[in-house]
Amino acid sequence: MRKNEHPDKAYKNLEFLNSDEARTIRILSEYIEPLARLTEHKVNSTVLFLGSSKAKPDETGSIMSKFYWETEEIAFRLAKWAIKLKPKGKNFVVCTGGGPGLMEAANRGAARAGGKSIGMNISIPEEQSPNAYISSELSFIFHYFFMRKFWLVNLAKAIVALPGGFGTLDELFEILTLIQTGKIHKDQLYILLYGKEYWDEIIDFEGLLKHKAIDAGDAHLFATCSSPEEAVSFLTKNLLHFL
Repeated sequence: MRKNEHPDKAYKNLEFLNSDEARTIRILSEYIEPLARLTEHKVNSTVLFLGSSKAKPDETGSIMSKFYWETEEIAFRLAKWAIKLKPKGKNFVVCTGGGPGLMEAANRGAARAGGKSIGMNISIPEEQSPNAYISSELSFIFHYFFMRKFWLVNLAKAIVALPGGFGTLDELFEILTLIQTGKIHKDQLYILLYGKEYWDEIIDFEGLLKHKAIDAGDAHLFATCSSPEEAVSFLTKNLLHFL
């Protein structure tokens, strides 16, 4: 710095803001900025769609391609229903992790209905771009996984867990644990596992009960279904309780 040259103010000093010492500031920013933007756009509540980023819409005969279009249809019907409610602000807005695959399908369905939808992306080494169907003003990018998880769940009144891999399983079981331990009341958040045949193959809930790894009541923390009609019926019936 030359003599008499003014130094940068701390909040403009990018070297400092990206340092270990400023980690708490970065974390706080990932809480406050989404809060401000969601408030500005009057988002009162969401329905979170979790699912595989690997599903493609155009793979003939692929089970994941089938789930892609069923997800799109569920989100379309849900968004169309929510728009007609016309409450003050936006309720039951479709929200996803912002990436491709089944996340894209949910945002796509909401867009087809003429509704707004949210995408909450994460910066990772294999960068995934926000899908084209997210409402631009509600597109977020997070650095910290735990802050992203907070915002994925914070406004959610229902979660649709679609077929997926490690990320989907991680998010689903963390949410189930929060409900199981009373951090989220089970009547405040409805969970739907979509694609019963997939979930029955991937997770042996009966085995967990048999070995007393979970209590009998834990098996009733979620519902399952395998058709868009069932899914939309479950969601709309239970979501009305929040209006």
